[in-house]
Amino acid sequence: MFLVLLRYTGALDTVDALLHDHRAFLERHYASGRFMLSGRRVPRVGGVILARGDDEDALREVLREDPFHVAGVAEYELIQVAPTMAHSAIAEQVAAELAAATGRADQVAT
Repeated sequence: MFLVLLRYTGALDTVDALLHDHRAFLERHYASGRFMLSGRRVPRVGGVILARGDDEDALREVLREDPFHVAGVAEYELIQVAPTMAHSAIAEQVAAELAAATGRADQVAT
């Protein structure tokens, strides 16, 4: 599993212009099961993606397709994580955060 930290290197108006395509990229990888969670960093200096898998090279290849990468407006730091514990409330917390962000309680994929 990897925590991917994105840091914007371009202007926010350029990032915003690419958001629709970036979200489509994320959705493709949610559908494939590779991405598990994503969102903006606060303050808005980039984003975070939680990704499944243990092949860093394969994940870097996927990230090269991100419109943010293609346009050169983001850098990526990959941190490999070997989870050993998780609180059972994590799914509830993710559901609450997603519902607050989207206004929809049905958005959580398991």
